[in-house]
Amino acid sequence: MTVCVLHVAAEMYPLLKTGGLADVVGALPPAQSQLGTDARVLLPGFPAVLGGLADLEPVADLGAVFGAGAVRLERGVLAPHGVVVYVVRADAFYDRPGNPYLDASHHPYADNDRRFALLGWAAARIATGADPGWTPHIVHAHDWHAGLAPAYLRAFERQSGRPRVPSVMTVHNLAYQGTFAAEHFGVLQLPHDFYSIDGVEFYGHVSFLKAGLFYAERITTVSPTYAREIQTQAQGAGLHGLLQTRSHDISGILNGVDYAIWNPSADTTIDTRYTAAKPAGKAKCKAALQERMGLAKSDDALLFGVVSRLTEQKGLDLLLSSIPDIVQRGGQLAVLGTGDPALETGMKNAAAAHPGAVAVELGFDETLSHAIIAGSDIVMVPSRFEPCGLTQLYALAYGSLPLVHRVGGLADTVVDASLENLADQLATGCVFETFDRDGIVAAIRRAFALRSRRTDWKAVVRRAMTQNFGWEAAALRYGEVYGDIVRR
Repeated sequence: MTVCVLHVAAEMYPLLKTGGLADVVGALPPAQSQLGTDARVLLPGFPAVLGGLADLEPVADLGAVFGAGAVRLERGVLAPHGVVVYVVRADAFYDRPGNPYLDASHHPYADNDRRFALLGWAAARIATGADPGWTPHIVHAHDWHAGLAPAYLRAFERQSGRPRVPSVMTVHNLAYQGTFAAEHFGVLQLPHDFYSIDGVEFYGHVSFLKAGLFYAERITTVSPTYAREIQTQAQGAGLHGLLQTRSHDISGILNGVDYAIWNPSADTTIDTRYTAAKPAGKAKCKAALQERMGLAKSDDALLFGVVSRLTEQKGLDLLLSSIPDIVQRGGQLAVLGTGDPALETGMKNAAAAHPGAVAVELGFDETLSHAIIAGSDIVMVPSRFEPCGLTQLYALAYGSLPLVHRVGGLADTVVDASLENLADQLATGCVFETFDRDGIVAAIRRAFALRSRRTDWKAVVRRAMTQNFGWEAAALRYGEVYGDIVRR
């Protein structure tokens, strides 16, 4: 039997991307299709989504709901993989310029509750026959934007008396929960008793993510270590109690890398392509990056790269404190990102204090992100917590050794260049245990020491580049989760 799966999310690469969620939703369905799953995606009708799909056609009128006016379900195809994408067409909700979640003042849209309730509701409508030609066996919701989909499936089952289509809830980042004031519950069109501790209520508020965690048949996270961490008080973000009660339903499945996009041997956006067997092009990428960012031209300078949201979660405050240690040892730092104003200012001040050694570009530029990943010697991901992390996986593929905090998916994917791991031919980067300045500085010192031992350095770079974190393994694991649900 071909298993039919409907992925529900707010963004999908290359249609729309604000973070790693889009990369996952863009890569997982094609990987599942390669294994025989009929994987489709449901997205809000943002302008970038509508503009990027081919053969867009109407499927069903969904009526006037949530104050959005007439809502229509449309269906298109995303090249080159041919993934079928459903779109919730509600221009009053989604036809807005700029950020899909924030207004011009960078505040969340006041109607985000209704905008994303509609997304979950539309998923449940597809699961109950809105498209006469296709019905999923599984609804797979991603992050809080889709968190109400499992709740609506339960509500529709109660209303119709027919068995519901089961659901999977994937947590990409537990810190983002989609919480709204309690008075917003009335607009969600859910049964009154769903607003309870055994439901969507969360400390006197409505939580879209909690709804998904409570009502879905299975829960997944994007790495095995993160699956364990979120069941602790320290990293459970107030939901650890619920997650502990559902421990037997939680699976940690490591995200993958789309090597069609992140592959130094085929990447047309970087200065010179290269491979693990023929790595000479990497030095040219480094020189090109130094020129692009205004850093001093030096192959000997250990170049640290950062491509990240500039937030405390990503550990960028800790990185700021360690910049003098990098510069004093003759290293360089190239930063691309945007985020907290204080961190943006701190990075700019560091660049002004260390011209030629520290360069910062605020914003996001996909081409420059590839250039930094390819041109850096070390890519820094010093996150306080990290559900999976994709940057360190990209860095491994490009032979740019990750320097990471041992947490979440970073702990699952990077092996520290300790003497023991070097001897056992396991090392792929530098890992620090304690989230403090001493911890990160010690890892920076190990990176410089490793670079001074050229034979060891080259061996670790080759090993990093031969790691395989392709999506097939993740697709197989999700297939096992779906199979368990369907068999039940």
